[in-house]
Amino acid sequence: MNNKPEQADDDGADKYTVPGLERGLRLLCEFSRHEQNLSAPELAKRLDVPRSTVFRLLTTLERMGFVERNPGGRDYRLGMAVLRLGFEYLASLELTEIGRPLLERLRDEIHYSTNLVVRDGRSIIYVAKSTMAAPFTSTVNVGTRLPVHATVLGRVLLMDMTLPQLRELYPEEHLKSYTDNTPQTVLDLFNLVQRDRERGYVLEEGFFERGISTVAAPVRDHSGKVVAALGATIPEPRIAADKLDDVVARVRGTADELSRLLDHTPAQGAQVVNLWQR
Repeated sequence: MNNKPEQADDDGADKYTVPGLERGLRLLCEFSRHEQNLSAPELAKRLDVPRSTVFRLLTTLERMGFVERNPGGRDYRLGMAVLRLGFEYLASLELTEIGRPLLERLRDEIHYSTNLVVRDGRSIIYVAKSTMAAPFTSTVNVGTRLPVHATVLGRVLLMDMTLPQLRELYPEEHLKSYTDNTPQTVLDLFNLVQRDRERGYVLEEGFFERGISTVAAPVRDHSGKVVAALGATIPEPRIAADKLDDVVARVRGTADELSRLLDHTPAQGAQVVNLWQR
């Protein structure tokens, strides 16, 4: 009798795939901020599966709360279960667990709201936030997505990228503009980010939203890679001169502390890397 445990054959990995689950997840991924409502026929066309299959998938997902029907019953949209799942994922990240108390301490030190964001493609995602009670009410919450290239926190997350990598991320000739401060081309963005990199932090007043200033610094992991951006949001068009140095120092110090907790060790005398062509 052969008691050897079965081993997965790499060439036959597909036999371990569950087609129904794969289709259901692909269906959920068709919804986006730009396409919040989709009909069963449209989903069947996109997934290239029979309408009856899509109907069964939608019925199952609706019962579990992952999709819900719009008034009228024709189109579907994502349900609250997706949001709960997303929040559970964000809460499970080691980065957020370690970073949250640091954000709260920094908030109490500088008396401004603090944030921690990561990059997902061309978007930043707020994964942790500590809000300062004030008349100013931010519309940004955990889970909010904003464009990388047009935000201060996003620029921090691009610090490691070479020019070819940026061109791959932004193949278009002109970048989408949100304010007069938004970089117009990839080269403009690269040059801006390189100045940020040399400085070690970013300080901008009214860069993405008029009347709002931001100070942000990179968080690095054990490999030295930028994995997050930690920042402070100042609800003023300009940061008072007598506060500026202290705010910058505390934001940078907190980002460095979080990096150390993620086992990052700053390299001594590290070789300068050519980010133009690496």
